[in-house]
Amino acid sequence: MLLIYSHQITSRLRYTAKQLFGTILGIEIKLTSEISDFVKHQGPKMSYAKHPLGSEFFVKSHDLLFEQGINDHSIKTFKWKELSCFFQTTDQSKIPFDFLAASFYLLSRYEEYLPHLKDHHGRFPAKDSIAFSEDFLKRPIVDAWAYAFLELLLEAFPNLERKKRSYSYQPLIDVSSSHKYKYKGFIRGFFGFFKDLFGLKMKQLFNRVVVVFGFKRDPYDNFNFLKLVHKPYGIKPYIFFLFGKYGTYDKNISPYRRSFQHLIKSVADDAIVGVELSYESFSSINRMKYEWMNLSSVIHRQIKSVRMRFNRIEIPNTYSDFADLGIRRDYSMGYTHQPGFRAGTCTPFNFYDIHLELMHPVKVYPFAIQDYSLLKEKSVLDCIKRMRELYDAVKEVDGEFRVLFSNELLGSKMKLNWKLLYEQQLEQFHV
Repeated sequence: MLLIYSHQITSRLRYTAKQLFGTILGIEIKLTSEISDFVKHQGPKMSYAKHPLGSEFFVKSHDLLFEQGINDHSIKTFKWKELSCFFQTTDQSKIPFDFLAASFYLLSRYEEYLPHLKDHHGRFPAKDSIAFSEDFLKRPIVDAWAYAFLELLLEAFPNLERKKRSYSYQPLIDVSSSHKYKYKGFIRGFFGFFKDLFGLKMKQLFNRVVVVFGFKRDPYDNFNFLKLVHKPYGIKPYIFFLFGKYGTYDKNISPYRRSFQHLIKSVADDAIVGVELSYESFSSINRMKYEWMNLSSVIHRQIKSVRMRFNRIEIPNTYSDFADLGIRRDYSMGYTHQPGFRAGTCTPFNFYDIHLELMHPVKVYPFAIQDYSLLKEKSVLDCIKRMRELYDAVKEVDGEFRVLFSNELLGSKMKLNWKLLYEQQLEQFHV
């Protein structure tokens, strides 16, 4: 057990220490603000404050974990052990920056509370993040900081006990549209037919006709492929079905259609089913609840995992809504068109609400890359190279590598063979 002294034990400090020492490093800790308890402790110990108490293992603290609310902190990065760092400290500190405060800054999505321009879908742009601007977005930097710190800690306390973690891989599949042509209903099929006809999209028109009349499998019907491709590896993917009403950005099959409900039930036998909350639910907690509860009723068990359509997260409102509804697992933490780690980590973490200064029960499962960020690549090999950079960074810290693919791209031949890419990344990155 590692005893950590600080002059003030705040909720921010408890949250960050639990995530870094407990979850990532597997070290049992105890926090204390009692100097006498710290001095008489005979085991491994460190102090986290403005000044050391003596000659102990000391980490100089930044103000961030002892404040309340939002302040516009100056962020200046520098390199240490080839890692980008910020919140630099003095030579007294065993580590040259306050890695707890820096980790809290990223995990809490502190910068998303600050004034910024959202994109046209109301999202925080990847290019506005410190991780992108300082070129460490493609590395789970919080985990890397923790592991670098661990080396120093073990030098001081070689017999410190810890539970080692191991690398894991988890594929996520978005099903925003389960079928391209089938089961869309007469009106949508009718307008789709004439849109192809008058747009002179004759190949698409032909495919529409042969699929609707049962002569060819719908291109988005990838569910048997997904079942078979995962089976040799003993992996169950997370498959998120859009279960909302038809809208501008939500064009799946009607959730009331029996064929669609039957499909979801059959998929639930070989995968973990989650709900992709609709575009419109972003601003409506009632719609979130409706979609989540209705999909749960289809598979006759509570849906535990959710994603937001287009990764539309508004900090902290989206997670406050999840907490109020009883939703406990979110898989939206990432950027659609930019590979990397939005919260600086590949490790699941509970969301911390800075407005309320408390940790929500909602656990966030960050993904490393979404297939739409690979659209500019010219070949499957180029895509694998891009993904390997992230995989290597996660593997280095024994982390969790999550990749997000969409049912539409898997059923598309746009630019490259997406199914081949999926098979190859599964083969190479599952271990």
